[in-house]
Amino acid sequence: MPMPTERSTPTDRATPTDRSTTNRRQLGQQVEQAAARWLESRGLTLIASNQHAKGGEIDLVMRDGENLVFVEVRHRRRTDYGNPLETITLAKQRRIIKAARFYLHAQRLSCPCRFDVVGVTGSFPALEFDWIRAAFDAY
Repeated sequence: MPMPTERSTPTDRATPTDRSTTNRRQLGQQVEQAAARWLESRGLTLIASNQHAKGGEIDLVMRDGENLVFVEVRHRRRTDYGNPLETITLAKQRRIIKAARFYLHAQRLSCPCRFDVVGVTGSFPALEFDWIRAAFDAY
């Protein structure tokens, strides 16, 4: 069954930033922040970012109506070797699910949850976003 996706248009570009002195980790954080702003412009609300748990990390925790959404953000400057969405392996999904369970327990939350993935391609300021809602399930 095909998953619902949303693709950005040329007007959905990120804001400019200076990458000349940015290391890889800072770039990753900037891309995650750009993805959070992009998702917020589509109605989601940012709750937390970079939530670390034993064995995993959640890039973004957002709210979409009644759902708590755990978002994995993947970035590639170019797609010569594949789309960033293709990099979410089963092992990565398991780590995200484990981190989400830890987050829910630590926050004492019991609510409907969803796992989304945002693939980001390009370089600042011309980032493009591909969003897969409910990209995978936790069992």
